[in-house]
Amino acid sequence: MTHGPHDARRALAAIGIALLSALFFTLTYVLNRAAANEGGHWLWTAALRYLITLPLLLPLMPWQGGIAPVWRAMRAHPLTWLKCSTIGFVVFYLLLSFAASSGPSWLVAGSFQFTVVAGMLCEPLLYRDARARVPKAALGVGVLIIAGVVLLQFGYAEGTLNRAAWIALACVLMSAVLYPIGNRLLLLHLERTGEHLNATQRVFGMTLASQPAWLVVAALAYANAGAPSMGQVWLAAGVALGAGIIATILFFQATGMVRDLPAALGAAEAMQAAELLFAIGLGALFLGEAWPRGVALWGGALVIAGIGLFAWLVSRPTQAPAHVVAPEEPHA
Repeated sequence: MTHGPHDARRALAAIGIALLSALFFTLTYVLNRAAANEGGHWLWTAALRYLITLPLLLPLMPWQGGIAPVWRAMRAHPLTWLKCSTIGFVVFYLLLSFAASSGPSWLVAGSFQFTVVAGMLCEPLLYRDARARVPKAALGVGVLIIAGVVLLQFGYAEGTLNRAAWIALACVLMSAVLYPIGNRLLLLHLERTGEHLNATQRVFGMTLASQPAWLVVAALAYANAGAPSMGQVWLAAGVALGAGIIATILFFQATGMVRDLPAALGAAEAMQAAELLFAIGLGALFLGEAWPRGVALWGGALVIAGIGLFAWLVSRPTQAPAHVVAPEEPHA
């Protein structure tokens, strides 16, 4: 069946919400870079965000469906929640935090934009219905985006990438794949079980499920670097509020709204490309970072062009999977 007016409005609303989430997600790159500039250990940067996020979420839960439905869902399928949170929160953010110490915020943000095609390219591994098909055009756009990412890295490294830069690039690309996979796996699990959790509840559940891992990471951070400075704690609190709560809830809301519309889901994920522009501006204004130039500038342009092309491709009229029932997504 074809998409109707209701689906089009839902897709446009999801894209708008995803674009707003990109603005708050940018705080991750800017504040993490600020912590790295002050000498904060990357393990603390990762652990503090999610350890602080959990208590910040608690006051919201009574107005967002409550904790009880989340707890029931987690008790019914604890291994699934552990798997999704480990992939989409723990390993994803450990890799991103490590990479934050390697270069300016716009460089990490630009490299992370591979996430907008990573979700689509991983669909054959996640789905067993019509959503498992990867359009050939998406593969071409993915190559374009990867080319832009490599140019960004080469431009920043002035033509050569040392071992540390290659490792950082690999970490960002892996994190860009893991984040949408963790989110999509949870959405797919809830679709199969018929459990209805809104965006805030899903973020709370994954944050709660990830706490044991973050306590281990915090212990490792303390053993390696001692206690974090108050400056790093405050920067992590800013990331927790802006990216861990506001941005993540908005992103989960946007993707949950169009979970049954593959094209709109890809378009919502593609709006994260705006993070590159936000990171360039905020990094230059508040961290004194240099504006990208030369090869790096062309790389950034390729990334933006690729994402724009991808958004155009996935927004074209398509056939919606007839056997997928669109669940109502409660507003977060």
